[in-house]
Amino acid sequence: MPTIRILTVDDHPLLREGIAAVLEGQPGLELVAEASTGEEAVERYRALRPDLTLMDLQMPGMGGIAAIEAIRAEFPDARILVLTTYRGDVQALRAFRAGAQGYLLKSELRKDMLATITQIMAGKRRIPDEIAHEMAGHADDDELSPREIQVLTRVATGSANRDVASALGIAEETVKAHMKSILAKLQANDRTHAVAIALRRGIIEL
Repeated sequence: MPTIRILTVDDHPLLREGIAAVLEGQPGLELVAEASTGEEAVERYRALRPDLTLMDLQMPGMGGIAAIEAIRAEFPDARILVLTTYRGDVQALRAFRAGAQGYLLKSELRKDMLATITQIMAGKRRIPDEIAHEMAGHADDDELSPREIQVLTRVATGSANRDVASALGIAEETVKAHMKSILAKLQANDRTHAVAIALRRGIIEL
């Protein structure tokens, strides 16, 4: 079998070293490059055309989702495996919609990465069972609109309705209407509960 050439993308050097250690000495796998930002990932992919990219989601500048979209837009056959600490079903859904073929938690790196790479290179998808169950459980939920996500993100930082309205250039009554919709969609009891749910599921980030 030909060697699988791998690009790893993560802004933490220790994580990149850990991935290199897992790959080192594995027959048929070669780490050809590393990147620490989404912008670097796109550049390295364009220059090297790796067989598989291991992509973090949270990075300064261009994040992992945007990098996946950029790579797949230029190279539709690119294979991308997300490596992340985030267990949220919404974050995983965004990654797959962007074009990722696999989603692996960093805590499972040493245990499952090699088997996951094999699955993806065989044309299969891979997602942890716990996240798959979460996605299935919310399959019929109404998604928050982009504006609702903006509102809830600012609420999560402790902003009052009037401050959210001022920051977003909308009326305070509009903020209240958005919050009512958010509570209904997330089945939350109050603002604090809504923020907790949104953070857990990966709908918003702080």
